[in-house]
Amino acid sequence: MLIVLHTTIAIILVILLIIRFKVDPIISLVLASLYLGLASGIGFGKTVDAITGGFGDIMAKIGLLIGFGVLMGALLHAMGAFKTMVEALVRVVPPGKLPYALAMALATIFPSIYVDVQVVLAAPVARSSAPFIGKRGLPFLAGALGTGIFCGYVFVIPGLAAISIAGLLKVPLGTYLLYGIVIGPLTALITVWVFGRMLAMGWWKADRDEEESQALTESEQADDHVAADRRPSLLLSLLPIIVPLLMIAFGAFAELLDFSNDVIAFIGDANVALFLGLVGAYVMARRFIGTTQTNDAFADGLHTTGEILLVTGIGGSLGAVIKATGLAKVLGGLFSVNESAPVILSILLAWVIAAVLHLAIGSVSVAAITAAGIIAPILGSIQVEPVVIGLAIASGSLFALQVNSNFFWMFKSLLGLSTQGSLKTMTTVTTIASIVSLPLAMAAAIIA
Repeated sequence: MLIVLHTTIAIILVILLIIRFKVDPIISLVLASLYLGLASGIGFGKTVDAITGGFGDIMAKIGLLIGFGVLMGALLHAMGAFKTMVEALVRVVPPGKLPYALAMALATIFPSIYVDVQVVLAAPVARSSAPFIGKRGLPFLAGALGTGIFCGYVFVIPGLAAISIAGLLKVPLGTYLLYGIVIGPLTALITVWVFGRMLAMGWWKADRDEEESQALTESEQADDHVAADRRPSLLLSLLPIIVPLLMIAFGAFAELLDFSNDVIAFIGDANVALFLGLVGAYVMARRFIGTTQTNDAFADGLHTTGEILLVTGIGGSLGAVIKATGLAKVLGGLFSVNESAPVILSILLAWVIAAVLHLAIGSVSVAAITAAGIIAPILGSIQVEPVVIGLAIASGSLFALQVNSNFFWMFKSLLGLSTQGSLKTMTTVTTIASIVSLPLAMAAAIIA
């Protein structure tokens, strides 16, 4: 139980240092990681190993994705491509409906894409679209972005968490998809509506919740200096984004349907796909704005990339220290499912297990997988259909994504939010989505 206490203290320490004492997130995260490692008894050497290893693991997984994606975004901004996209978007979708459209697209069309890729590619579109909505545009679209990504991730096949839950509970993917494709988008829409009402009631304070990044601002201001007749067409503007997404989706479905091979895996690799998108954007930039402006945009992108990589990597360090403490096993031992429990209680307990695991560990997928592993052995003896338990786990694993998640720090940096602003968007919408989806999972028990 001391491990749980120290983990809680470490998370609170990060939040207090950043918000109350205005300490830089990088310093705050390292201090919390050191405290947790030493206080939980894993030792001096293993604490340092966890911090450096966690940083390295995150960079190996998503470092190139962030780099390629941010550089591609800088080039697209420099040639006015995002302005072309946003102007086309607002001609089709009324400004007030943009958050709902974004959440629905991310929850239904893009779950096959890694969440890290989704946020890297969608964040610039959200920031560029925000002025069309008004002063609450940035938080509204940021909340919609987070909602859509994770509702798709846990509820809609082939989202990684959705596949993992279905596999561990031996739920046919088609069955899980049948329920998830309804619950996921419905949860996203309700969550965005509730969050919009909160914003209208004064939830957002731009002076404290938004954080100016000189590198981000410089990159985006390039849009304003490109005349409409010098910008690429809508189709050309979309190509560097759409082609990588199609490549990754093809690879994901090939693996899911068991016809993948080395060539398909190579084509569908997210690093390869985004690099191809970067090359396409680079060639286009040379064509539309010339070599000098292209190199300037690339340099601005590198500046932005460095900031994001460092804070994201350190966020991964805290997660690695939490993992090294053995917290998941400790929490797993605290829970047991009563085989004779009523249906509602069984669903609620599955939700609570996943929610507590996510709060402590900071990973949606790890929380979902661990919760499913705890419940799977006695699944056949409780009076609830496996798909319903899976949906309850998915719902709980959404709960309150916050500072011990490396995604939280990517989201913060890419959208230009303060730590407080990220808590008031990402943490808030995932909490709302988790609570909203729980009764929907319970309703599924009536049908299943």
